[in-house]
Amino acid sequence: MNNSRFSSLKSQFKKQTLWDYFLISVGTMLLAYAIIAFWAQWGLVTGGLSGLAIIIEDFSDELGVHVPIWFTNFALNVPLLVIGYRVIPVRYFVRTVYASMFLVFALWVAEFLPVPDADMLLASVFGGVVAGLGLGLVFRTMATTGGSTLAAEILKRKFFKHLSLATVLFAVDTTIVVMGMLVFGPINTMYAVIGIFVCSKISDAIMQGMHFSKAAFIISKDSEAISEAILRDMNRGCTALDSHGVFTKTPQTMLLCVVPAKQIIHLKDIVYSLDEKAFVIVADVREVLGEGFKTGKEEK
Repeated sequence: MNNSRFSSLKSQFKKQTLWDYFLISVGTMLLAYAIIAFWAQWGLVTGGLSGLAIIIEDFSDELGVHVPIWFTNFALNVPLLVIGYRVIPVRYFVRTVYASMFLVFALWVAEFLPVPDADMLLASVFGGVVAGLGLGLVFRTMATTGGSTLAAEILKRKFFKHLSLATVLFAVDTTIVVMGMLVFGPINTMYAVIGIFVCSKISDAIMQGMHFSKAAFIISKDSEAISEAILRDMNRGCTALDSHGVFTKTPQTMLLCVVPAKQIIHLKDIVYSLDEKAFVIVADVREVLGEGFKTGKEEK
């Protein structure tokens, strides 16, 4: 590999790394604001160390010694990070350290930001939206904010090797949510579950992509004419797949065509204008990379 090519790749890697850390910073700031401005105000414990910090803050206030959420996150994350140093890969660990420590800073900053005047339902829903956006941005960079995710990773490797990470993480977060129910009551917990649901859906959408498309599987005796019409009228290509009808015992061609969601009606019109008996299956596609859609380079 020549020097110019190596320098170009090195420059791209640096730019990507800087962009990743920028996303981590924005993501943790959004998460911190959701915790402070929405969930903590209403005692909505949604799991994680931040949920535990909300419980500790409530207890400390009753005792007359205020322990802020950012301090609890810091105090609990530090030992987890020390233990986790030998548990998770270096690149993943470095980003997790940055995300968890920046979250501590962001939680402190969020305490000085204005809090919206919302009821418990709005707080749970919009807290879930804002937190989901933040977590989605962090997860896209192959990092986490430490907390219960890191704790679950350590517990799995040290004590529960026979269980999946998802199972251990679910157990950890459920324990924290149950603790929140004992402190704040079942009503608050039910609203917290709404926040958890919204947060998970939004973060999944951010990680998997928001470019919704439709995949159409088309089985027809006129597959060649249909593929030509789709290419001509929609400027979309198709992939021909060899298939075999179990009932008819005859070989046939199945077309696979992926189009933006708004074009699926046009595609079905083309198909049924050429073959009224065509068999069409339409499936949701979360994200498409490649020619005619977002490129792999744009994804990075």
